[in-house]
Amino acid sequence: MHIEDGILPARSWVMWYGVTAVFVYAGLAEIKKRIRENLSYKPFLAMVGVAVFVISAMHLPVPVTGSCSHPCGTPLAAIIVGPFATAVISLIVLFFQAIFLGHGGITTIGANDFSMGIVGAISGYLCWRLLRRCNSPLWLAAGAAGFIGDVMTYLTSAFELALSLHGHIPLVRQWMIFFAGYGPTQFPLAVAEAIFTAAVLQVMYKRRPDLLPGVAGRIRPGGES
Repeated sequence: MHIEDGILPARSWVMWYGVTAVFVYAGLAEIKKRIRENLSYKPFLAMVGVAVFVISAMHLPVPVTGSCSHPCGTPLAAIIVGPFATAVISLIVLFFQAIFLGHGGITTIGANDFSMGIVGAISGYLCWRLLRRCNSPLWLAAGAAGFIGDVMTYLTSAFELALSLHGHIPLVRQWMIFFAGYGPTQFPLAVAEAIFTAAVLQVMYKRRPDLLPGVAGRIRPGGES
């Protein structure tokens, strides 16, 4: 997912920066509002940011030029701190990974944040909300959110590459070619992310339900709804 510098043409990475800026602005507003409501939200947000940094830094090589495959952590972050706040967290994470780890690049932060911190986070969060609204068990809703968010991240990243690099090949065909390059490593990682997301939320609910008011409010005393 970490698309490197020099892969996307200038018009493309500028466009993705512009699209991402809209969500980051909404995220900053969400963060300011939640900090006013609860001062402990700020250090908690920082802790979640560190978790996303560590999770998404574990990358594997893929046969897609200038990119890599790795778990995301953003579906989990979106459930815990909010989907728009996750766009801000992901932006910061991608910046430090580009500077200190050489993952991705400065010009491609907008595109990488859109795939991981926006599409991955929001799709995972919406999956979580939908399943919980249908009274799905916490572990199933969380696991599905982790899986869907992870896969959607890489579908989006493949689309970003195809949109810029498809040339004379039809866009949809090139999109699927890029996604097929991610598939062999990403689907097992998506399953692992599903298990990890479910496990973390289960543990957090049992030990610190006060950190998950939205989750706790949908679970009846004495057991899971």
